[in-house]
Amino acid sequence: MTKMGIVGMSTIFLATITLFAAGGAKIKITSSAFQAGGTIPSKFTCDGADVNPALRFEGAPAEAKSLVLIVDDPDAPSGLFTHWLIWNIDPKATEIVESSAPKSVQGKNDFGKSGYGGPCPPSGMHRYYFKIFALDSDLDLAAGSKRVQLDAAMRGHVIAQGEMLGHYSRSH
Repeated sequence: MTKMGIVGMSTIFLATITLFAAGGAKIKITSSAFQAGGTIPSKFTCDGADVNPALRFEGAPAEAKSLVLIVDDPDAPSGLFTHWLIWNIDPKATEIVESSAPKSVQGKNDFGKSGYGGPCPPSGMHRYYFKIFALDSDLDLAAGSKRVQLDAAMRGHVIAQGEMLGHYSRSH
């Protein structure tokens, strides 16, 4: 093999490792409650029952040790607003049933509560991202931990991820 061929193969190999280490593998996340990019029904917001929508995910790598779900709103007036933090989900799980949480650990959302807090934008249309992450380990993180603690604990452990976007605007 030529020197150029070895350099080229090495570059591809390193790019693949970097992408995979950064969570480059994809997990598909969907909901039976709304289409990706669509409007989140009011049932799942502060204007309705404020329960989590059903979620399905597929494609978690076999080597995953746990899953993490984060729901957030980047359009909040104060910046990124976290609606749900849930980790140490069984990596073999493929769904979260409506109005429930799987066996896991839940963190404190930006409403100051553990569990799901649905969309409740003060004005205008907001984007809500439902993000799923596969990790190479369980997280040793106490229930009620906040987003910054979860993000720090996940760093370097994400092996796959996916996200689904939903929109919501309140009628005033």
